[in-house]
Amino acid sequence: MMEGLMAGFVRDILTTLSYEPHPSEGPGVDGEALSRLDQRLAGFVQGGGRARTAISIRPADCSVWDGNPRDVPGLSAESCRSLIESIAQEDGNRIPVLVRHNPPGSDHPYQLLVGSRRRFSVDWLNHNGRPEIRLTALIVDLTDEEAFRLADIENREREDITELDRARSYQNAVDRFYGGVQSRMAEALNLSNSQLSRLLALAQMPDDVVNAFATRDELRVRHSEVLTPLLRRPEQCQRVLVTARQIGEEQQRLAASGERMIPAATVLSRLKEAGKEGDARKGNDTPLIVGDARVGRIKPAREGVSVDLIVSEDTDIDALLRALRVALIDSRRQLPADADIGDDGFS
Repeated sequence: MMEGLMAGFVRDILTTLSYEPHPSEGPGVDGEALSRLDQRLAGFVQGGGRARTAISIRPADCSVWDGNPRDVPGLSAESCRSLIESIAQEDGNRIPVLVRHNPPGSDHPYQLLVGSRRRFSVDWLNHNGRPEIRLTALIVDLTDEEAFRLADIENREREDITELDRARSYQNAVDRFYGGVQSRMAEALNLSNSQLSRLLALAQMPDDVVNAFATRDELRVRHSEVLTPLLRRPEQCQRVLVTARQIGEEQQRLAASGERMIPAATVLSRLKEAGKEGDARKGNDTPLIVGDARVGRIKPAREGVSVDLIVSEDTDIDALLRALRVALIDSRRQLPADADIGDDGFS
């Protein structure tokens, strides 16, 4: 009876909650305002009487459902610090997690659908001086597709879910829950087809490209929109992947030595230039190199040469100007005799 009531409550959430997060006007928790989903869950427990609607379980009593996009192994005491402190102060999680029964014979009686951070935080406290704290949970009876939509609502309201994690969960879900039909999934999630297509393109970024960025969080949809056309052509794709592997190795060296890693803007520009390198050679373009990075190109123009530069925040301006002067002088020597170029090297 109670599970049926909970299922009705959750399905009401699915049909009435907006999918776009808005700041709550309610009281803060964990250093942040409660999300609208959190408010609904906390309100249900408080309004219905905690003893009648919620159960107390150990974190080890539930496995984590594989349809949730959150990178559970990536959770840490540092990333969950404010939540851990809040749960310790209140002797439990104020906002319940959502679980459902696992099939008979499973290693765990419950399957966690929503609340990975809360489960992690209680588990951490259990192993760090607070073994008496239990995980407050609500049992629901939902289909996989309904569980996916509910988890998606929660995760859109969280800042620690990367666009890549979300995109990859969508890539898995479109086949698993929607028969491979993107339009069905877009409608169910209240997304436009173009929004979903861009996310699915991000999900298909090769691991070499992902590893070229300092963190998974730095790789965004806007980057995949630039790189996807380059990866569709075999020759361009090969050049991009070779450069991505080189950048990835550089990132590892920088991280190991504690140095500042290559920012996303620079990574994107280097990958983009690598993809265009073959076309540039066909047009007699001259690459402009500073250190190990390609920062621009000099190409023939109708009355001289033109210069394209990519100047990021970590570009050495003095080195760039020296390289530019040398490259301009060299390019001027290769021009036809009647080309009109001034003494400063610009047409």
